[in-house]
Amino acid sequence: MFQTSPAFLFVRDLLEGTYNRLKQNAFWRVIESATYMLVFMKSFNVLKGTSVLAVMSVLFHEDGSASTYSDPHSYFFEADDTIPNNRFPLLVYQDAFHRRGEEGATWLEKHFNSNNWSNSWRSNIYSFQHYHSNVHEVLGCYKGEALLLMGGAHGEKIAVQAGDIVVIPAGVGHRCLEQSADFMVVGAYPNGASADLMKGEKGERPAADKRIAEVAIPDKDPLTGERDGLRSLWIP
Repeated sequence: MFQTSPAFLFVRDLLEGTYNRLKQNAFWRVIESATYMLVFMKSFNVLKGTSVLAVMSVLFHEDGSASTYSDPHSYFFEADDTIPNNRFPLLVYQDAFHRRGEEGATWLEKHFNSNNWSNSWRSNIYSFQHYHSNVHEVLGCYKGEALLLMGGAHGEKIAVQAGDIVVIPAGVGHRCLEQSADFMVVGAYPNGASADLMKGEKGERPAADKRIAEVAIPDKDPLTGERDGLRSLWIP
């Protein structure tokens, strides 16, 4: 029978005391998993001669962001009488980064730009339903929390909070229903494009539908880059 070491039991008890508060945060889930892994491997001398920092460098980038990201949640929306939506799914990455406040906003701008999503801005989200017919959009929340309505009046309510990133295909309706006083996001667009503003009003379609169909799939996902994310979920 496997005999747990005193160090393993100590770490386990310590983690159990804080797990309920931290279990919703992906960054701390990585810390927990890494701690268990390190103690386990030390017990069997697997890491003999290897520093803890060397192992942790595999799990994290130099800026402290996770080296791997969880798969995004995908949401499909059908067109209705006012909002065209898109055949591509809206993507929501939860707990995608751990930086907050101004530091988080700066990290988002730099990271998006490194993946060719630029022309960034900092603000909140319009309270009226709208969409962009000429470009895809990414929103990264770095402060607060909000309840969004995505996909039009008959779409889906999605809660977001600091650390979440939302990739919105051209044509997909979105609006903010509720928000905390400090809610803020960074927005950006592929190749620094400028977004138009459609509100689901008469006369917008079918011209808007035509523009949406012509918007190209970006070369990179704003978070994961050339691999995964929209590069795997939007390409047949």
